Amino acid sequence: MRQFYPCILLLISNVFMTFAWYGHLKFKSASLWLVILVSWGIAFFEYIFQVPANRIGHDYFSAAQLKVMQEVITIIVFCVFSIFYLKEGIKWNELVGFALIVLATFFVFHEWK
Repeated sequence: MRQFYPCILLLISNVFMTFAWYGHLKFKSASLWLVILVSWGIAFFEYIFQVPANRIGHDYFSAAQLKVMQEVITIIVFCVFSIFYLKEGIKWNELVGFALIVLATFFVFHEWK
């Protein structure tokens, strides 16, 4: 069960990360210095979950596996964020690109002999 903790922590971390990186796009009239400060504040909470996710996760996964896991979680969170928060759709070519990144997990997690 403990090997699932990194996935849960990475999911929470990526929600904060996505808001820190892209949430300000709905507030383009806000000054840049303000959105940078707010983004840094949000990113602090990202790190609160990201660091333990990697620390715990490294007991079960390699660093490369953790990185690919994080990227796939990021894509999933970003797609949900883009559709529901930014009200932007995901185009077919973007889905294909995302699917190829997801496919990378097969190669990273598969035991090759």
